[in-house]
Formats: sequence, C-alpha cells, structure tokens
Amino acid sequence: MYPIDSKLTSQVQEFVPFRSAAAEKGFVLGGNWDYDHGSFDCALDGVDKVWLRLPFEVTHGNLDSESEENDAKIRFGQPYVLKHMYNEGLNPEAEAKPLGAMFDQFSEPANPDAEVETRWIEEARRKLNEIEAIFPA
Repeated sequence: MYPIDSKLTSQVQEFVPFRSAAAEKGFVLGGNWDYDHGSFDCALDGVDKVWLRLPFEVTHGNLDSESEENDAKIRFGQPYVLKHMYNEGLNPEAEAKPLGAMFDQFSEPANPDAEVETRWIEEARRKLNEIEAIFPA
C-alpha cells in the first residue's frame, strides 16, 4: 500500500453526485462498503491487480449504492494505491459448497499488499488529479 497526498483528504462531498462523476473516470464503489463507510476504487493496470482507492466515511445519512434519492454525505480519508499479487490457476484446496463454489475455486492472493512500482504511483496521481479537478477543495 502506498498513501498519496490529495486535496480530497478530509473533504466532505454528497455521495450521489460524487459517485456519478467518479464513474465517468473509471471509479466504482468498492465491494467492501457498509452503511457508514466505503471506498471508490479504480483499476490502474487493466487486469485488476493495481488499484487506486479513495476511502471515505459517511458523515450524514446512510449509504445506499442503488438509490438516486440518497442524501448521504461522505468525508474522504487519504487515498492510496494497493497491489494484489495472485497465484494463477485454480485453488487445489478449494472446498465444494452449494453457494461458495464459485467464490472459493480461485487461489488466495500470494501477496495482498505487494510493493507498488513507481509507474503505478504516477498513474494513480494522474487519475487522482482528474477527480480533484472536478471536486476542488
């Protein structure tokens, strides 16, 4: 993980307009969101191993990823770049489960917090600049 300084850090924004603008720049609501926190993530490498993450906490309302009527406000934490190195292929220790089979068949990350190369840090800063231009401090 590599933290990046940003004008977004500590900014409060309305969730729905930010989500819409961020989507146009390649960001998605990270899958690990909850009613009071989450992140916007952007794959930097095209194979989903290097990500720019914009973490946030909800300061008003409740997060709802589907509703356009959502009045949630979010405060951003410090953005960072993370890299996941995966073992390629199927997981030989996967267990057959009725609902878990499609999730458990793949190998665990070999290194979920691998070192981030300079080129990805530069690409993350470029993407971050795009978002900061839309939402200046």
